[in-house]
Amino acid sequence: MSKEVKKVGILTAGGLAPCLSSAIGYLIDEYTKVAPQIEIIGYINGYMGLLKGESITVTQEVRDNALILTEHGGSPIGNSRVKLTNVADCVKRGLVKEGDDPQKVAAEQLVKDGVDVLHTIGGDDTNIAAAGLAAYLASNDYGLTVVGLPKTIDNDVYPIRQSLGAWTAAEEGAHYFSNVVKENSANPRMLIIHEVMGRNCGWLTAATAMAYRKRLMASSHLPAFGLTTGREDVHAVYVPEMAFDIKSEADRLRKVMDENDSVNIFISEGACVDAIIAEMEERGEEVPRDAFGHPRLDKVNPGGWFAKQFGAMLGAEKTMVQKSGYYSRAAAPIEADKELIKACAVKGVECALAGVGGVIGEDENQNGVLRACEFERIAGGKPYDTDDPKFDELLAAIGQTKGAKVEVKH
Repeated sequence: MSKEVKKVGILTAGGLAPCLSSAIGYLIDEYTKVAPQIEIIGYINGYMGLLKGESITVTQEVRDNALILTEHGGSPIGNSRVKLTNVADCVKRGLVKEGDDPQKVAAEQLVKDGVDVLHTIGGDDTNIAAAGLAAYLASNDYGLTVVGLPKTIDNDVYPIRQSLGAWTAAEEGAHYFSNVVKENSANPRMLIIHEVMGRNCGWLTAATAMAYRKRLMASSHLPAFGLTTGREDVHAVYVPEMAFDIKSEADRLRKVMDENDSVNIFISEGACVDAIIAEMEERGEEVPRDAFGHPRLDKVNPGGWFAKQFGAMLGAEKTMVQKSGYYSRAAAPIEADKELIKACAVKGVECALAGVGGVIGEDENQNGVLRACEFERIAGGKPYDTDDPKFDELLAAIGQTKGAKVEVKH
């Protein structure tokens, strides 16, 4: 132990993922086992709570029952989307006063609270912000060790092989669509668009489609009475990293519609976003953006765009857009994820007590070794590898030709 750790802070930030509550539970449980004397607090609503000085103490009752948290989704201490370097947004939201530096305010709060270790559970923005806090405090002779855990259902963080919660999100998305697909019996010539989260990365869309097809092929059907796998299958998958020709795809899918009386398309929420934004700007429409400068995808509405384009070209009598993101991201983790979350939490406590900062994950550049990956190597927007043999197998099974690779803007 390079420095005696007396107090630990934990915060979760960004969007939800099926790992936040579990990660907190495993961290508390591990500290209780190896260093029960260490005080633990959780900042309410992520960086918002840190800026406002709002936290909750981990009591003995919480320590004794910490593993209950591993059975739940969401975050018991709450999340928010706050970018410490976006001063104007922090001022506008009343988190800091005019003229204050949010990073300095956050750092001073950590000093005031006497926090020696800060565990951040979030994506690349969350963990990079935490690294900035540690660097700021180090320049002012205050030693803070920051140990992050990689949360994002997009599975798009460099150099982390598998981010926490992503496997669960795929399985939950598959379960969600298993019910939604039955809407094809509500109307003839039904087009269903399943929009899956993934701004820059198609991993979750591909993984969800694969998980859904696995469920579909394992279920029983009765073709003699209209209950066929063809009607409920995935008929197309579109991800940001892959181009496609809409006319040729429409020709292919119209034949599917004629045969099955329905078409089911899985899309990443970031698929064709550049084209959609270009259309909006050409019409003189403003593209709303969040605190991080990202286009507001709920306003850009890729699912609606796909429904409009393909609905007309396929002669659909009815189109439906269903989004599984909020259903998936708030779920409790499946066992595979829980094993990875626990391993990362245990390693995270080990690194924290040794004074080693970084983001805990299987390092792709070091043969998948579980370690604290250096903050300067952490970045978001890692693209899905469309040369993945499993993805090739998926497209071949549904009769879709793989389009050319495209460079996704990060």
